[in-house]
Amino acid sequence: MKRFIRFCLPLAAVMTLSACAVGPDYKRPEIEEPEKWSVSAKESQSLADLPWWDVFKDQKLADLIKVAIDENKDIRIASERVEEARAQFGFTKADLFPKVDARASAGTSEPTDYGYALPGEAMGDKSDIYSLSANLSWEIDMFGRLRRATEAQKAVFLSTEEAKKAIMISVVSSVASAYFELRDIDNRLEVAKRTLESRQSSSKLIKTRFEGGVAAKIDYYQAEAEVYRTKSIISDLEKQMRIKENELSFLLGKNPRPIMRGKILKDQQVVPQIPAGIPSALIERRPDILQSEQELVASNAKIGESKAMLFPRISLTGGYGYVSSDLGELTESPSSNWNIAGNLVQPIFEAGKNLRRIEVSEAQQRQALLKYQKTIQQAFREVEDSLVSYQKTGERQQAQTGNVTSNREVLKLAESRYIGGVSSYLEVLDAQRSLFNSELDESQSVRDHLVSLVTLYKSLGGGWQTKADEKRAEETKAVEKAPAATEAQVKK
Repeated sequence: MKRFIRFCLPLAAVMTLSACAVGPDYKRPEIEEPEKWSVSAKESQSLADLPWWDVFKDQKLADLIKVAIDENKDIRIASERVEEARAQFGFTKADLFPKVDARASAGTSEPTDYGYALPGEAMGDKSDIYSLSANLSWEIDMFGRLRRATEAQKAVFLSTEEAKKAIMISVVSSVASAYFELRDIDNRLEVAKRTLESRQSSSKLIKTRFEGGVAAKIDYYQAEAEVYRTKSIISDLEKQMRIKENELSFLLGKNPRPIMRGKILKDQQVVPQIPAGIPSALIERRPDILQSEQELVASNAKIGESKAMLFPRISLTGGYGYVSSDLGELTESPSSNWNIAGNLVQPIFEAGKNLRRIEVSEAQQRQALLKYQKTIQQAFREVEDSLVSYQKTGERQQAQTGNVTSNREVLKLAESRYIGGVSSYLEVLDAQRSLFNSELDESQSVRDHLVSLVTLYKSLGGGWQTKADEKRAEETKAVEKAPAATEAQVKK
């Protein structure tokens, strides 16, 4: 056994050290990237550097996101894909190492003069046979086929990890957007209910004036029509609220249920100018870009794996064992035997199959490169669109707030003119409708501004931080808040 090992290991070591990996080594492609964002933004840092619990200050929203990260089915499926890819990587990597099998057998033979029994002949004396052996097989990766296959599978594994981060970003942003949309519906529902109370009071007043002969009959019916119109809007908003709650429940991985609320819409925090960071940093942060790059790495490695199929495949096989007719003497020296062999297989003619395999790998690599470039361009576009959207929705929100203020004054004047007999009730109705619509539009503009913040955060590559990152951040904050030790405490 020792002689067998002394012979095998040096031979394998020499062959392994002299091995080389054919095919191209991966080199990140040069990407044309903008020097800065076209929309004015801070470049010293990026909003995406902040974890989601520091971006969204509503504690109820943070609690919902935590539940979604733990329970969302898409995230859990992505986690299982990571585990599958991890196992597949280990499975592929195992081919780099020797394989050792142990075998044991026991049986009885009854030989004849010819070594076997012929029909009609009697057998000789029976004899027992026992054997115990260990067998080794090892493909010497002289041309890097196995190493390239392992390199490709490792890249696939890393790409699934980035894919999981991308799904987490999507889920976090979807939960935040749906939450802000729900708070917008809540706010518009509150506006509509408040407006309904006002409409009902106005209808009662007009009815009293009509019965007293002061107001026309048409004024009363116009006021009643506005009451029913507002009730219709409330019913529609209540329907939207239930549907949005169901959407959020699904994102949380739960069956439909009521959703807890935190801050009202106007109390949600936004910043006037978003720190977007520099464009080049986006390539290192966005998981979809990193995922696409790992797919490119895998396709690049598969070219080497395909090229290695043109070269000889060298393997080493050996065995060491014992054979004896007496079980008690099985492991004694005279019954031992060993063997070692080297095998070489060189493809000669396969009708161009191996060459076509290389062409397939190269075409797949070119596709992966184009996909990588497209992903980066798409990322730059999404950030630019999100920056513009955030800026313009902020401006629209300010304009809508001014519109509401002006319409309130218009309604006050219209009501005074109507009570004074200067104008008809139609002028009051127009003012009421304008105020109601502007209040609804203002709520939607606040929602759009918040959702654009979520979209920008997503496009910059933020939102994939995990509970472990959150725990570390909380521990850091606790240390920072802890009082400094006094000199006496330090001496103790």
